[in-house]
Amino acid sequence: MAVVVMSLSAASLAQIAVGISVRIGPPALPVYAQPICPGPGYMWTPGYWAWNDEGGYYWVPGTWVVAPVGLLWTPGWWGWGGGLYLWHAGYWGPHIGFYGGINYGFGYGGVGFVGGEWRGGTFFYNRSVNNVSVTNVTNVYNRTVVVNNNTTAFNGGAGGVQATPTAAERAAENEPHQASLASQTQQEHLASQNKQNFASENHGRPAIAATSKAGDFSSHSAVGARAAGAEYHAPAMSPKEARASSPAGGKGGSNEGFRSFSKPSNGSANESPKSSSRNESKPTNNSHAESTPHSAPAPHSNPAPKSAPKSSPPPKKQSAPKPEKHGKF
Repeated sequence: MAVVVMSLSAASLAQIAVGISVRIGPPALPVYAQPICPGPGYMWTPGYWAWNDEGGYYWVPGTWVVAPVGLLWTPGWWGWGGGLYLWHAGYWGPHIGFYGGINYGFGYGGVGFVGGEWRGGTFFYNRSVNNVSVTNVTNVYNRTVVVNNNTTAFNGGAGGVQATPTAAERAAENEPHQASLASQTQQEHLASQNKQNFASENHGRPAIAATSKAGDFSSHSAVGARAAGAEYHAPAMSPKEARASSPAGGKGGSNEGFRSFSKPSNGSANESPKSSSRNESKPTNNSHAESTPHSAPAPHSNPAPKSAPKSSPPPKKQSAPKPEKHGKF
């Protein structure tokens, strides 16, 4: 089994290194609730739309993974430029870098991460944006954040989030990084094997929007989307046509010519943990997302993302899952 997982990881990383570019934009982010955190040491990695040359966009469910100690996850994102939508892969690092200003929710409101922080070798969870039960996890705190209801899934171009990286985010991008964990790579692979995860089938409302643990798509782990983030419209071209090279000079792929989804009339960000029937922690804030409602975090003027204070002693020691092996960029 280990050999299979490593093989998947190598294949995924090779694809990331080359980069994925397509001529049609990703669907809006679906509305869904976060499964409860399995235990101490886990960190939330938000769901996203990935690409398959045969079927087009498909949803990779958000999930909890055992985080490398001291590192934070910067999500991947789609960005418009040169007539194409380009995928920028996510990574683990000491600080949060730029992720397109995309509101992935649950602490990832478009700028930085407010879902938790490292204090020494222990990760503390912000219950205002995370579904954490104090019965299983005692490393918690409550910090209110501003709601952001934007479900747009790409940066730049017509209809995209208008955000650019700050100096601090650029600095974070230049720090040493670690690639996706094997469990994250497996999550993406398994999602690509399920026809119901493709936008062409679910119309932006995946049956499995999130899982309590990576690789576990069973009924006791999976959480379905409550709604699509915007109205669905079928693409005007096939996935293979969408992957065709951009015309000379990159002038032939204007995203004005194709909008697979329109903005929601009653925009709603991904559901807060509190709205989930599985929620046992009852976060004090109804939202899992932060920033100005219905807009990208603009302009990017936030200070550099902070590493967690190392001077605060952790409470009663808890046994955390053993960190996974991962590769380096």
